[in-house]
Amino acid sequence: MFQRGVEIKETIEDEDREIVTRCQKGDVEAFSILVERHQKKMLNVAYRMTGDYEEACDCVQEAFLAAYRGIEKFRREARFATWLYGIVVNRTRNRLRQIKSRRAYEGTVTEYRLCEQTFRNDYEKINATESTAESIADCWERKELEGKVQDCIDDLDEDFREVLVLKDIRNLSYEEIRDALHIPVGTVKSRLFRARLALKDCLVGLLGDAG
Repeated sequence: MFQRGVEIKETIEDEDREIVTRCQKGDVEAFSILVERHQKKMLNVAYRMTGDYEEACDCVQEAFLAAYRGIEKFRREARFATWLYGIVVNRTRNRLRQIKSRRAYEGTVTEYRLCEQTFRNDYEKINATESTAESIADCWERKELEGKVQDCIDDLDEDFREVLVLKDIRNLSYEEIRDALHIPVGTVKSRLFRARLALKDCLVGLLGDAG
């Protein structure tokens, strides 16, 4: 099973390289393929970082726009997906700062409706109940727990939240996170250790110590 997963990942990387080459040669339509291939993963990261679907969707769209404009500068020193993760994280950081400023005057309503319906459909699929036989009570409890986990992720320091989401939710390697965030592997490991401790303390505070 593991070998099969590696083979699939390598196939995706090979296909990405071919598509990126087409983009860099001026094939505009090719970039839409990259969007289709990676939008779910990027939306998942942005949502976990912001805790808000609409904000996450805007971040992802901004990230893809930035990637499209900068595709010629992509030197393939990392996987395309890793490069894109880095752009998404940067856009998310900026958006979180904007949110903090915007909350000072909540009377102003800004419309954020740039998300395509495909983004919403993908998000709903990601968060859909895995078993149709799941009871309403079980579903409610699971959703409540997911909400509390997200609350604790939201409370993490920005640096900790980034590595936690990329490692424990997206399952990136330490090296991939290093390339995405431009920090040493040792820093990645240190932040991840502290992020996991903080997350555990938060959940114990909310749920109690099951041990």
